[in-house]
Amino acid sequence: MDLNLGGHVAVITGGASGIGRAAARAFAAEGAHVAIWDLAGDAATTAAEEIAESFSVRALGVSVDVGDEASVALALDRTVSGLGSMDHLVHAAAIGSGRFGFPFTNLKASDWTRVLHVNVIGMANVAHVVGPHMIGRSTGTMVFVASVAGQIGSQTDPPYSASKAANINFAQCLAKDLAPEGIRVNTVCPGMVQTPLNRAVWQAWHDQTSPSDRLSYEEWTERKIRAVVPLGRWQTPEAIADMIVFLSSARAEHVTGQTINVDGGFVMHW
Repeated sequence: MDLNLGGHVAVITGGASGIGRAAARAFAAEGAHVAIWDLAGDAATTAAEEIAESFSVRALGVSVDVGDEASVALALDRTVSGLGSMDHLVHAAAIGSGRFGFPFTNLKASDWTRVLHVNVIGMANVAHVVGPHMIGRSTGTMVFVASVAGQIGSQTDPPYSASKAANINFAQCLAKDLAPEGIRVNTVCPGMVQTPLNRAVWQAWHDQTSPSDRLSYEEWTERKIRAVVPLGRWQTPEAIADMIVFLSSARAEHVTGQTINVDGGFVMHW
């Protein structure tokens, strides 16, 4: 399916690894030029170079801290200067607490601060910088990567779950505000995906569990997938990226304000 994204400019935050990198590659495969914004500037540059070589598009790696609005504004300036006006935003930058939060009293109140700053204030910073740029052009799409954890009150990492719920809610606010400007906003919620963040959750569980009850990462995730994913298999970064790119295309021109789960049936709303 030709998604007619050739020559468009897509910005992917958290684009140096995981779902973000898969999304950057998926846009490039459709002929879009990509800017990879990531806190790890060297990794962003390396990813951009690989994408440019593989897909014969222009690609730019930009070091950015989404928790700092000035850093985000500078990243947009660099992107526009290097690639031209942006058409699509994918916001995939996020962190977890690094703690296993079941029960929540395993955490301290201070464990919430950085997660909420990066995941919620970071989203707000990106929206406040990118929104006016798209409004000035009366076109654009935004896709925010949230999580099924933001819909089910996941006890695994409460700060992360709460931040993802906030992402979903704010994306709906943005969709309502920006629809008259011709800008569509949607949220994609991955389920069980093998990413560094997912492995960090296991590591936090493993470290606090008695040695006799510990499981390897492979055993732990296999049990969880069998228990909660009806399709019984991992979701892949590429599967998430396919949905992101579709929602960014004109094929989804009537879709805005939606929360789309790519989760193997993990979350089903009755």
